[in-house]
Order: sequence, then C-alpha cells, then structure tokens
Amino acid sequence: MKRKAKIERKTLETDIKIDINIDGSGQYDVNTSIPFMDHMLSLMAKHGFFDLKIKASGDTKVDLHHTVEDVGICLGEGFKQALGKKDGIARYGNASVPMVEAMASVVLDISDRPFLVYNSKLKKGKTGEFDTELIWEFFRAFSSSAGITLHINVMYGKDTHHTIEAVFKAFGRSLDKATTIDKRIKGVMSTKGKL
Repeated sequence: MKRKAKIERKTLETDIKIDINIDGSGQYDVNTSIPFMDHMLSLMAKHGFFDLKIKASGDTKVDLHHTVEDVGICLGEGFKQALGKKDGIARYGNASVPMVEAMASVVLDISDRPFLVYNSKLKKGKTGEFDTELIWEFFRAFSSSAGITLHINVMYGKDTHHTIEAVFKAFGRSLDKATTIDKRIKGVMSTKGKL
C-alpha cells in the first residue's frame, strides 16, 4: 500500500502543489514563497519522516494569510488522501519537544472529527516578516481539511522562533506516531469500524 498523495489547488489568491509520501525518510523540498513557513514545514517533514514537496505562490503583497491558510488546507487534504481508509494506523500521536528555552506538546487523533485546541501565550506580533497569528490559521486549516483533532499546548518559551519551531517539530513527530501502521490493528482502531 503506497501512502502518497498529490494535491493541486489554484485560486485567484494562491497556486499550490503538494506531493507527500507518509512512508518517506524525511526528505523535503519546500518553497511557499514565505521563508519562515518553508523552515517550519521542512523541519516538520524531517521530524515526521515524511517526504514532502511543496511549491506555492500567492498574493503575499496583500499579506501572508491566504498562502499560509491554503498550504494548511492542501497539506491536510494530502494527509487525508494518502491515509485512504486509515486501515491499521495507530490513530493517536503525541510528542513534547523542547527548543532551547521553549517547550511545546502536540496530541492528535486521526478521527475524521476536525477540531483545534491551540493554547499559546505568544503575543500577536512577528518573527522576522512572519505574522505569528498565522500559525493558528495554518493549524486550523490543516485540522479541518485532514479531519484531525489537534491539541497544541505551548508550555513556555521566550523566543518566538524557538516556540513555533518546538510546535512544528512536535507536530511532525505526533503525525508520524499516529500514521504508523500497527500490525495488531485489523481494519481501523475504532469500535465503530470506521474513522
């Protein structure tokens, strides 16, 4: 079973192409036209052992919102498509990751019940040219289109870059655990028989 997907989305605001291989080795080629987002998605792929190619452009002259949100939508659709019927997946994943002085925890459930809990004390602001509130927007778009319940908790952190990086590393590691095939699971991990 090949757990791969190709997603293309073109609107008047963005043009996005994504290739994902869930059973990869952490290879990535990410160009969203937003350097900070490229960095976060690259380290997510590396820590999640996903092979990921993203080529995205958008109306960044307006702001970065449309591109960040649409990349989240497409990446979520890619995971959902690549997982197919979800047979044999562990379903749940969790990871806590430190990044220097910052600590973040991500817990998720591939349940087809999209929901986001995002607890962070990051103030509205910027890291470089990147608006920090777009992190919530990315994860909201991802969880909605992937059908994933996603809980993100930032325990502490002073440096904004470090804090967001801890979140994305924990996210990659949690996705890796949840998408892992467990040979003990026949069908899906649910008493309903469907996820």
